[in-house]
Amino acid sequence: MSENLDKSNTNEAGKSKSNDSEQGLEDAVEGSDEALQKKVKMGSPSTQRVQRPHSSPPRFVTVEELLEAAKGVTNMVLAHEIVVNGDFQIKPVELPEDSLEKKVKEIVHKAFWDCLSVQLSEDPPTYDHAIKLVGEIKETLLSFLLPGHTRLRNQITEVLDLDLIKQEAENGALDISKLAEFIIGMMGTLCAPARDEEVKKLKDIKEIVPLFRAIFSVLDLMKVDMANFAVSSIRPHLMQQSVEYERKKFQELLEKQPNSLDFVTQWLEEAADDLMNQKYKNALPAGGGATGSGDGPMPNPVAVQNYAYLKLLKWDHLQRPFPETVLMDQPRFQELQLQLEQLTVLGAVLLVTYSMAASGISSQASFAEKLKMMVKILLTDMHLPSFHLKDALTAIGEKVCLEVSSCLSLCGFSPFTTDKETALKGQIQAVASPDDPIRRIMDSRILTFLETYLASGHQKPLPTVPGGLGPVHKELEEVAIKFVRLVNYNKMVFSPYYDAILSKILVRS
Repeated sequence: MSENLDKSNTNEAGKSKSNDSEQGLEDAVEGSDEALQKKVKMGSPSTQRVQRPHSSPPRFVTVEELLEAAKGVTNMVLAHEIVVNGDFQIKPVELPEDSLEKKVKEIVHKAFWDCLSVQLSEDPPTYDHAIKLVGEIKETLLSFLLPGHTRLRNQITEVLDLDLIKQEAENGALDISKLAEFIIGMMGTLCAPARDEEVKKLKDIKEIVPLFRAIFSVLDLMKVDMANFAVSSIRPHLMQQSVEYERKKFQELLEKQPNSLDFVTQWLEEAADDLMNQKYKNALPAGGGATGSGDGPMPNPVAVQNYAYLKLLKWDHLQRPFPETVLMDQPRFQELQLQLEQLTVLGAVLLVTYSMAASGISSQASFAEKLKMMVKILLTDMHLPSFHLKDALTAIGEKVCLEVSSCLSLCGFSPFTTDKETALKGQIQAVASPDDPIRRIMDSRILTFLETYLASGHQKPLPTVPGGLGPVHKELEEVAIKFVRLVNYNKMVFSPYYDAILSKILVRS
C-alpha cells in the first residue's frame, strides 16, 4: 500500500490548482474567516504551476486573543485547536528580542512607570495614575472569582473602593503600602499553587513603582492560568458545538468562494481512482469494496475516504496544496508523517537485528527495550534538514552489534561472528534507502494497521499488530490513536461535503 501511496503522490505532485449556539461568535471570528480565505485563495485554480509554501507551525494563542473571543466560544481555528489538541494551552505572548513592537512596548511602559514615579515623588504626592492602576488590579482580581466567591468579592469591593481611595488621597490619608499588602494577600489566595513563589517574592519589594510593575507581571501569569483552567473546563462541552460551528463557517466561506472545495475534489478523485484501478486492488480495505458493474471493484464512499486520509500521510507538502477541509490540521498530519517515517526505520532496524541474532535474544525484555531506546535516540533528529540517515544508521549499526554481542555473551548464546556483524551492519545501512525491501515491508504493514484501525471504527479495540511490528507496537498504537482521532473529527465536520463529492465521482466512474 505504501508504494501505491508514494507513486500516486509523485505522479500528481506537479498538478496545478491550488445555528451558531452563541450570538457572540459572529463578531469574534471575522479575523479567522479572513485568514482561512487567504489560505484557500492560495490554492485557487491557475494556469501556472502552484508552488505550495512551507506550512506554518501551530502558533501560540495569546491571552488577549482568548479573552477577546471568550464572549462567543472563540473563533473557528481556536475552537478547533482546543478540541483536537488535548495538550492545548494558552501561552504568554513573547515578542522577538529585537523586534520593533517590543522596543515600542518597552519605551511606552518605561514612560508610564517614570510618570508614576514622578507623581509619587511630588510633595504632596499625586495619586491619579496609582488609583487607575488599583482600579485595573481590582477588575482583574474580580475576574478570577467564581459565582460562589461572595465573601472574597465583598472584600475586594470594600477594600479597593476607588471613591474612598480618591477621598483618602485628597485628604493626604492614603496608605498605598496597605493597599498593596491587601492586593498581594488576595493574589496569594486566588493564584494557582505554581504561582505561590512569585506572589511570595512580591512581599520583599518595598518601593511602590517596582512593586506595582511586579504585581502586574504576576497578574498576567495568573490570567494565563485562569484561561487554561477555562479551556480544560469547556473542552468536554465544546465538541458538538465546534463541529456545527466549523461546518457553518466553512459553508459561509464556500458561498463566498465556490472553488473552496477544488483541492478536496482532486484529493478524493485520486483516492477513488487508485482504489478502482486494478493496479491498486490489493490496497482495498477488508470489506471496504462492493462489486460494481465495471471491470474492477467499486469501493464504497467510506473506503475512499479512509484511503484518502492515508494518502495524507504520504503527502508532498512542498509541492502539493493540501485539501481545504484538512488545512487547519496540516501541521498535525505532517507531524504524524514524520513520526511514521521514524517508526518505519526503527522497526526495520529492530526486525533486521532480531533476524540476524540468536532466536531467543528478542525475548530478553530488558535488552529489547534498551536496544529500542538507543536506536530511537539516534533517530531523534530525523526530521531536521541537517540529519543524514545514512550516517546515523552507520553509527546505529556499530552500537547495535556491540549490544548484541554483549547480550549473547551474558545469556550464554553462541558468540556473534565477524561475518554476522558485517552482514548486520550492511543490512542496517541498507535501511537508509526508501526502496530497501525490509523498510518497504515495515512501511506497508504500518499503513495496513492504520487502515484496519480506521475501518474498524474508533469505539472498537485496536486491531492486532502485524508481524514484525511487535517491538514498536506501543509507539505505533499511540500514532494510530492520534491519527484516527484526527480523522474522525474531520469526518464529523465535513462528511456532508465528502458524501456529495463522492456521490458524483463514483457514479461517474
